[in-house]
Amino acid sequence: MGVAVTAVQSIGILHFHSQPELKRRGCFFTSRIRGRTLVFRPYYYQKYDENTASIFTPIIITSSAGTTSATTATSGAGSVLEVRDIKEQYKKWQWKGQYSINYFVNSSDSDSDLTQQSQSNPPLLLVHGFGASIPHWRRNIKPLSQNHIVYAIDLLGFGASDKPPGFSYTMETWAQLILDFLNEVIQKPTVLIGNSVGSLACVIAASDSNQTLVRGVVLLNCSGGMNNKAIVDDWRIKLLLPLLWLIDFLLKQRGIASFIFERVKRRESLRNILLSVYGNKESVDEELVEIIMEPANDPGALEAFVSIVTGPPGPNPVQLMPRILLPVLVLWGDEDPFTPLDGPVGKYFSSLPSKQSNVSLFVLKGVGHCPHDDKPDSVHEKLIPWLANLPTS
Repeated sequence: MGVAVTAVQSIGILHFHSQPELKRRGCFFTSRIRGRTLVFRPYYYQKYDENTASIFTPIIITSSAGTTSATTATSGAGSVLEVRDIKEQYKKWQWKGQYSINYFVNSSDSDSDLTQQSQSNPPLLLVHGFGASIPHWRRNIKPLSQNHIVYAIDLLGFGASDKPPGFSYTMETWAQLILDFLNEVIQKPTVLIGNSVGSLACVIAASDSNQTLVRGVVLLNCSGGMNNKAIVDDWRIKLLLPLLWLIDFLLKQRGIASFIFERVKRRESLRNILLSVYGNKESVDEELVEIIMEPANDPGALEAFVSIVTGPPGPNPVQLMPRILLPVLVLWGDEDPFTPLDGPVGKYFSSLPSKQSNVSLFVLKGVGHCPHDDKPDSVHEKLIPWLANLPTS
């Protein structure tokens, strides 16, 4: 049962709540109304202010016979896969005989544990965006697993995959990794589902005229390049381009790069970055911050960060998309500050359905750069029927 946020206005003074069973949810404030304890979780850790009352999410706590229970207004909690459960199913694949690539598959080694429907439908490969990893899909794996075998991969340089010293990261490298993974591991025509730079890697892979194992492509706020230097025809980037080149120069100085990276990967810094790119601030929880922060402490993470930010942006999706004749679903959050709808990349993808009959587009309201984690229900509402209607061959 939920409580209208407008009710917060009349609560008055709120008190910090530190019950052990609620600590895992973060910072709480409580107040008594009509015999009930209302617990409020702020998106930001700040003092209560009536002008910012709308940022508190109410949770009703009812007590009976000394026990306490909590119910939130959030739906679908049972569809979220625990990060520890994901990690328990991690597998390793040797790419090119020298790089250990971390991946996940929702099935056991035996096909007998799979439903007949999931065996007949195409498998899915989830490809994360910049700074993310397999657990970023924790809200999606279960719903998608109802009818499909679901794979997810940590791209080289991210997550629990290798971060080799001195490696020069490129979009083409990640695209080739995806194609090799399809050929060597999945070995079946597969639907690629990517977010941000992961989307662009999927586009590059699907546009390869030699590939035979891509069944369809789903793009979640596709990036225009490995970094912002790709979008030179956006007036906002033109204004910032001198600054971007300066940042590149500074990041190539080891001491400066280490100083910057140490501050970027701090918990509070990551939380603020995530809050700026998520439309649904409720999704920016401590678990998400940990998912992004943990791999950033691995050896080689700094080098990967510098190489990606300062490296070549890679192929432009505008040149690649006309080569793709497979079914394509484009989902775009309308509150994305990285690749906004009114920017050149957003405008291009918005225009695609009128140019290519194989492309479907849905704009997701109130959603930021990572739709699958920001508002997963909005993504599943469009994605699952699209998957069900894919041509059989």
